[in-house]
Amino acid sequence: MAAPRKSPSLGGVERRAVELDTIASVLPIDRRDELAELLTDSDVETLRHLVNEGMGANTLRAITSDLAYLEAWALAATKRSLPWPAPEALLLKFVAQHLWDPQKRATDPDHGMPTDVADNLRAQGFLKSTGPHAPATVRRRLANWSSLTKWRGLDGAFASPPLKSAIRLAVRAVPRKRSRKSAKAVTGDILAKLLATCSSDSLRDVRDRAILMVAFASGGRRRSEVAGLRVEQLTVEEPIEMAHGPPLPSLAIHLGRTKTTTGEQDDVVYLTGRPVDALHAWLAAAKIGKGSVFRRIGRWGTVSKRALDPQSVNAIVKQRAEKAGLAPGEFSAHGLRSGYLTEAANRGIPLPEAMEQSRHRSVQQASGYYNSATRRSGRAARLL
Repeated sequence: MAAPRKSPSLGGVERRAVELDTIASVLPIDRRDELAELLTDSDVETLRHLVNEGMGANTLRAITSDLAYLEAWALAATKRSLPWPAPEALLLKFVAQHLWDPQKRATDPDHGMPTDVADNLRAQGFLKSTGPHAPATVRRRLANWSSLTKWRGLDGAFASPPLKSAIRLAVRAVPRKRSRKSAKAVTGDILAKLLATCSSDSLRDVRDRAILMVAFASGGRRRSEVAGLRVEQLTVEEPIEMAHGPPLPSLAIHLGRTKTTTGEQDDVVYLTGRPVDALHAWLAAAKIGKGSVFRRIGRWGTVSKRALDPQSVNAIVKQRAEKAGLAPGEFSAHGLRSGYLTEAANRGIPLPEAMEQSRHRSVQQASGYYNSATRRSGRAARLL
């Protein structure tokens, strides 16, 4: 076990804060000072290495968040910094303190995470839930812990049979209902209600209308992809000729690097008709000719040069839902993604065609959204 962690010197904290500034674009920078105190020099060095290796911003954000949590938990649970590599006993302790049975806890206060550890993490803002963690969260943190160990050139016990068995038994003992990222899908009818709240010519309404239409029509783009969209990714295409009526404007979006791609291939999705008009209206109103497409709007109506952050896209969906008289807690930016596939199913669009636009790599994952729209009303659900 590593030696007890010494109180960091002021110079060390300040140095780490400066180093964290150099990778601020991929860190939860609102907690930079806390991270500078919590993370070790080797932690910061590892993060800088990953930035230089070109790791995606969202992946690095998740790794940084998990690393900070693991360091905070280790200090609270063992009074020591996280050891590298972590012994199997510590990994088993992590599982035992995060995957536990609430019913057993009611009769055995020592079961699960100790109260003082939970209070410590909650006071620092690392722990919000009062129950056991979701198995997916525990598995993700263990996976990132394992990756961080390998990036340090070390071996860990993450594949040990006792650890795998502990996780399997803990999950089986306390089955959890899997919740969706967005309680409700933003289907066509819901989207129409959200768009109805963007009816004025104000910059905010024009921007939010473009965000909602582009995110949905481009296949349900992730909020990080919407927030990070740049003018340089847009290419005007030839108008689409229609049998009746005028041609429809067409636009290509070159996605670049996304959650499921490396950026080496040129993944393209297309916008046609009203979403193109909405996007052009925003770019013209905001006088944007290059750089970030969707930007912050200041209190006095000034358009920032900085891009929206992904969380702002989520907030916009919730704000528009509330203005539309809907429950904002039931909708999120991910609802646009699941809503696109659900709407495609409602309109009888074949799944492969819908996936060409959504860019889902997994048929199983995409069909989970797609099939939910048809299974409830299908013949298989009406045998009686």
